[in-house]
Amino acid sequence: MTTALIFAGGKGQRMNTRAKPKQFLELHGKPIIVYTIEHFERHEEIKNIIVVCVEDWMHELQHLLKIYDVEKVSQIVPGGDGGDRSIYNGLKALEGICEPDDIVLIHDGVRPLINGELLSANIAKVKECGTAITVEAVIESVVRLDSSGCITDMPPREKMYTAKAPQSFHYGAIWELYKHAAKDGIRTIDPAHLCSIYGVEMHTVKSTPNNMKITAPQDYYIFRALFEAMENEQILGV
Repeated sequence: MTTALIFAGGKGQRMNTRAKPKQFLELHGKPIIVYTIEHFERHEEIKNIIVVCVEDWMHELQHLLKIYDVEKVSQIVPGGDGGDRSIYNGLKALEGICEPDDIVLIHDGVRPLINGELLSANIAKVKECGTAITVEAVIESVVRLDSSGCITDMPPREKMYTAKAPQSFHYGAIWELYKHAAKDGIRTIDPAHLCSIYGVEMHTVKSTPNNMKITAPQDYYIFRALFEAMENEQILGV
């Protein structure tokens, strides 16, 4: 079985929204989290979806899933203190449901500009290699600074990428890593960061364009512009 674990447990402090978490902000009347979930709902290979949500908004999410006829979400579980703890909660909830060799795609709830081809590529890469980290080539130079703020290193740009999502694994392998990290008191940015700490070999999948994470207010307006441009291209062919 292939499962999507969508984590949306953050309260969006950088978004500076007081009324609702960032994942529940709306575009054309539909919340961002629903746009994200629908990609996994429509994918034929994904049979199960689990969503990690801000605890106070779990009932609202359940209501939204009914409104938008989302049927694959089997569980909504409360988020934790940070993305890594939210992912831990989601993986723990899958104990007894997923077999060790099952595939799990871990994805940000506020990263809605993906498509089915990217999900298929992640699944195929895990089947082939055991891991799949979605990456995007950087378009500007990356520098390393020392403690005084001086540049010490500038890696070749053609070798530099940013880690995106989904990040996909066999369930048993990634769950063991998160349990080890919890036991060792290690906090991580994302599953790729966790894998790097424990020396796990990571294989990559090229990201779709505009696979952005909506974190700050300006991100929302960029998302809206990109979404409307994509809609116009489909409808008008422009």
